Amino acid sequence: MDRREFIASSVVAGAAAVTASSAAGSGGSRSSAEPFKLKYAPHFGMFGNHAEDRLDQIRYAADQGFTAWEHNGMAGESVEFQDQFARVMDKLGMTMGVFVVNPSTAWGPNFVKGEAAAREQFGKDCQNAVEVAKRVNATWMTVVPGTTINNREMGYQTGSVIDQLRAGAEVLEPHGLAMVLEPLNPWRDHPGMFLTKIPQAYEVCRAVNSPACKILFDIYHQQITEGNLIPNIDLAWSETAYFQVGDNPGRREPGTGEINYRNVFRHIHSKGFTGVVGMEHGKSIGGSEGEDALVNAYRASDQF
Repeated sequence: MDRREFIASSVVAGAAAVTASSAAGSGGSRSSAEPFKLKYAPHFGMFGNHAEDRLDQIRYAADQGFTAWEHNGMAGESVEFQDQFARVMDKLGMTMGVFVVNPSTAWGPNFVKGEAAAREQFGKDCQNAVEVAKRVNATWMTVVPGTTINNREMGYQTGSVIDQLRAGAEVLEPHGLAMVLEPLNPWRDHPGMFLTKIPQAYEVCRAVNSPACKILFDIYHQQITEGNLIPNIDLAWSETAYFQVGDNPGRREPGTGEINYRNVFRHIHSKGFTGVVGMEHGKSIGGSEGEDALVNAYRASDQF
């Protein structure tokens, strides 16, 4: 391509980008990129430089080929916003990912002690989650089963966690909903948590023994905690319902760290995964340029 052709093509591409962004903001007709092979799910703020309004951020993401969205804080949003969100998602044909069931009990020993008050609160959280899930057409919701205590054997703490999760599953299962348990790495981000490894989550899910209790396999966390990603994905497959991603180190978009996400995504896709892959990470570059780089990173990792 000579210089004149390059300049001409750059102008056309830039105009197309401006048109798509403007259309997203106006709610008008939009030209969409080819959908990704997997349902990668951005979150609010990820495209804030291209669209200020939160609902327009979803529209912009759809234009880039994303077919899902997740919002950890959905349970804390107003009913009005939840309804607006659901209408936009339905119009775009996008799948809702996770929101957090128990933000008030995720960061203390509220599961491991086996106390009646904690179990009652978790039951209320699950009942509220059912109503939220119905409004926003969600199927999966994140549960973090809190921290450990130092003066009790882990076997007893595990038993208490299983009992509490069984009570939650009884609330969710009749509605066809599933909580997904997220092991968090103890070395970099979350010391002291009860659930840290995929084999541990697998054991707990098998003990709860309900389709309403599955694993959220966060690849970023598990690269730090245990590695061996693809073999662990295979071993835990029957209990895994959801993935989240972020490269390591840095917890940014694929291609910025040590994880070969193209191979990981290829493997997940080859096993027939049709669920959501949450983009729970930051960006390596700021501004609109960083948002464009983010989309390009997923395009590169989705080529298989």
